[in-house]
Amino acid sequence: MTQGELLYSGKAKTIYLSDKPDELIVSFRDDITAFDGGKKDRLEGKGASNADVSAFLFQLLEKGGVPTHFIKMEDPITMRVKRLSMIPLEVIVRNRAAGSIVRRYPFIEGHIFEKPIIAIDYKDDTRNDPMVNDEIIIALGLMTQEEIQTVRAEALRINEILKSFFESIGIDLIDFKVEFGRYNDRILLGDEISMDSMRLWEKGTHTSLDKDVYRFGKGDVMESYRAVTGRITGSGKL
Repeated sequence: MTQGELLYSGKAKTIYLSDKPDELIVSFRDDITAFDGGKKDRLEGKGASNADVSAFLFQLLEKGGVPTHFIKMEDPITMRVKRLSMIPLEVIVRNRAAGSIVRRYPFIEGHIFEKPIIAIDYKDDTRNDPMVNDEIIIALGLMTQEEIQTVRAEALRINEILKSFFESIGIDLIDFKVEFGRYNDRILLGDEISMDSMRLWEKGTHTSLDKDVYRFGKGDVMESYRAVTGRITGSGKL
């Protein structure tokens, strides 16, 4: 692995240039944050869990026809990826009501939506990541209407693949957040897919198996992360 200069350091990952201009090195750190950084800690093994799960799920999605930025793992916490021009939007897919949608709208937690709900937020901490509609996305010059349709279709395909996979290992996929970027003339799935970006419940009990364990003090978050990582990577689905 040839790790170049620091490009960007986020809340839980550090991005470096690599020996190739169209590839980056992503290092998953042990940092964990919640409430826009108002709560933060370092938990040993957290970076490795998220890297392992992200690598597995990227490959699972690639097999299902979803193009991603994943190339390979360089070591247990380091991923080589295609260099994307990231679109500053978070695409959230919800299968059940939980989290902010319950706080903002009159849904009962756990309510199953007849069809998945897609919401798109503009990534800007200073503005508290406001939800945007297609017209605002186009007015900001972030995507064309055709690109928005592509992203929505990919988000639903990702949901179908992940929901089916988690069902097979006894977990309900409640919701998740994904991000996309441009690679030449294509839009690819980027960032990560891990317990930090998904809401997962134990089937039948609704026990949280994701970052909500940390957010709301529901128990030992690393115990949950390690258990989920084992179930995902040990599933034999690749």
